[in-house]
Amino acid sequence: MNKQIPLSNAARADEHEHDGIHDVTADLGYQRLMLVNVVYYGRPGAGDRGWTLIDAGLPGTAPLISSAAEDRFGKGARPVAIVMTHGHFDHIGALERLAEEWDAPVYAHRLELPYLDGTASYPPPDPSVGGMMATVSPLFPRGPIDVRSRLFALPDDGSVPGMPGWRWIATPGHTEGHVSFFRQSDRTLISGDAVITTRQESAYAVAMQSPEMHGPPQYFTPDWHAAHMSVRRLAALEPEIIVAGHGRAFEGEPMRRALRELADRFQEVAVPKHGRYVNEEPDAHAS
Repeated sequence: MNKQIPLSNAARADEHEHDGIHDVTADLGYQRLMLVNVVYYGRPGAGDRGWTLIDAGLPGTAPLISSAAEDRFGKGARPVAIVMTHGHFDHIGALERLAEEWDAPVYAHRLELPYLDGTASYPPPDPSVGGMMATVSPLFPRGPIDVRSRLFALPDDGSVPGMPGWRWIATPGHTEGHVSFFRQSDRTLISGDAVITTRQESAYAVAMQSPEMHGPPQYFTPDWHAAHMSVRRLAALEPEIIVAGHGRAFEGEPMRRALRELADRFQEVAVPKHGRYVNEEPDAHAS
């Protein structure tokens, strides 16, 4: 049986690009920054405090994010908030600079706060799972960063600051406090790294954005049972559109079918056959 779940480019939801941002809906777009995506919520021209940034890219990408935001929302337009799916290095690289530059509050799940307030580092990566990206993963920063002066926990009621009509959903596994964001009105899902749409372990797939429904990056996922439960939770939402932390955006029944298949075949297609976190209990993880 094929151990990959391919996605057809015919199901892409991001055909239009404007100023480096791929438009997905009238008020949602994403920008690819080398190997990761940042997401912009808000209608073009929304102005100062009229939009929200989801995740903050790689180190050194602050000028790219700031420039794209200004082109999209207006000169000097700052976000009402920066909301985080999680705090791995490729999602928080520009966070400190942008939060200060924009004087913007930062929101994350309460279990993710230690990695954003300077008190904890993530468990070490697992280079043994295979693939070039996994091989070099010991070089990736594990944190922490410190934005405590602007840091807040996501509201307990599931709402998302700066994103009316959206709710956050706990999707742990890749990190303990990982969340995804879902809008019921049009069933749009921002999945972060709980589900991605390319094989992040492969440098070739990353470079080419080879489309594939994929579980979280294997080299940075310490809790595979929780990761599986999270994929099942997202598949049950039956999203119409998925915007992932890595890979392109996809839509429609072919995407949903692939997501259901990932949930059903997770152990076979997503979990590495060997590695430091395979068959481990979460509390056995080394720091």
